[in-house]
Amino acid sequence: MRLLGSWPGLWLLILAGLSWVLLCLSLEQIPYTPQMTAWDLEGKVTATTFSLEQPRCVFDRHAGVAGTVWLVVALSNASRDFRNPQTQAEIPASPQLHTHGHYMTLPLSLAQLPCEDPPGGGGPVALLRVGNDFGCRQRLYCNPLPPGPYRVKFLLMDAGGSPVAETRWSDPITLRQGQAPGTIDTWPGRRSGGMIVITSILCTLAGLLLLAFLAASTVRFSSLWWPGETPEQLRIGSFRQTRYATHHIPPSEAATLPVGCEPGPDPLPSLSP
Repeated sequence: MRLLGSWPGLWLLILAGLSWVLLCLSLEQIPYTPQMTAWDLEGKVTATTFSLEQPRCVFDRHAGVAGTVWLVVALSNASRDFRNPQTQAEIPASPQLHTHGHYMTLPLSLAQLPCEDPPGGGGPVALLRVGNDFGCRQRLYCNPLPPGPYRVKFLLMDAGGSPVAETRWSDPITLRQGQAPGTIDTWPGRRSGGMIVITSILCTLAGLLLLAFLAASTVRFSSLWWPGETPEQLRIGSFRQTRYATHHIPPSEAATLPVGCEPGPDPLPSLSP
């Protein structure tokens, strides 16, 4: 009786497994592997972001499908456990990266992934920046990226949320690891030659500017401490000193006095007749 009672649950498990197998067989496997952008860009891979090529012409067979292309981001060791969502409600958001090791982000319509560049060129660089929404709080499908490594794939879902086609998983993507301030190498012998030359030139220019400033300051203040001519009146603080003649008769007049009128030893006029 217990065996017969367990048959309904067993059949349900079997039917669920068969439906999953049929669903996987109906999902088209596209022979495309996501890869890093070939553009020579600064910051193509950073400590928190990396840049992928857009999957242009990858889903061209499904151009008539009103669907959405999603980017699936998974930790490298959790990619094998990812199961494609079957409805819109099952799409994993960014917080599940910390709990389940994967999430989906960057939804794009097929119209946003043309096979050719727009006429005349000048369009934006065809890349997808992964991890540039690290501080997101409110958005459901934001784009954070803590340390990896990661594997990614593209998944096409129709308007009802059912998966239609998917690509292969990428190779492991490793982010750049930053250095702690105490581990930065400051030994000048390991600096490049160009950096040493630039540093030497800047130091030399700074020294020349300092010498020019000191020379200009010396010339400016030397005229205050050693004036070229002695002024008539010397001022020391609020004290004023005036030069006086020691004789009431100027030297030019004393030389022309008549004989017998030479000045005596007494500078005051005589009162005798």
